Amino acid sequence: MRILLVEDDPGLGGAIRDQISAEGHAADWMTGVEDARASVATTSYDLVLLDLNLPDGSGLDFLRGLRARKETMPVIILTARDRVTERIAGLNAGADDYMVKPFDLSELSARIGAVSRRYAGNPSPRLALGPLEVDIADRRIDGPEGEVTLSQREWAIFEALVKRPGSVVSKSQLEETLYAFDAEVESNTIEVYVSRLRKKLGRDRIETRRGMGYRLVRE
Repeated sequence: MRILLVEDDPGLGGAIRDQISAEGHAADWMTGVEDARASVATTSYDLVLLDLNLPDGSGLDFLRGLRARKETMPVIILTARDRVTERIAGLNAGADDYMVKPFDLSELSARIGAVSRRYAGNPSPRLALGPLEVDIADRRIDGPEGEVTLSQREWAIFEALVKRPGSVVSKSQLEETLYAFDAEVESNTIEVYVSRLRKKLGRDRIETRRGMGYRLVRE
């Protein structure tokens, strides 16, 4: 996934960025409202992690602006504001989840997965791909010969395809799941990872639509 992190605390922001990057997601980290607005104006995000107390404005106002423009990406609020009225205000403004600091990074990862699955229309973490049994939450794939092990980037590509069942996902969309703003994009990266996935999952599991992208075959 391509995730926008809006957090002005350098320690916490760095820890969150490292956590989600280690799981294979691309993380763009902004420390203020204006940079966050510029980011969503130019980039399509799968999810936003949003602090409320920012040095140049209110995260809540930023969220309300997103929803007023019909932006539908899921938003998880991360804040020290723990009063019930503040939680209600955040959820009513359009947040999909609300986490109070301090929180466990593993729980944050679980909530990111749960929210993104709901948006993809598949709230269950388990699904079948032909002879393969997939647990998205545990990042585990079991086949006839045992567990299929994927690297973090292989999983990121696989997850992007799983979340768009039956749809063709373009190369540029897959690149956005791997690269943050400051990362260099290599021209054949997606082809390399798709080739590796086919070796592990079956050659017919991922279909190439020439000039369009890739489609995951569920049957």
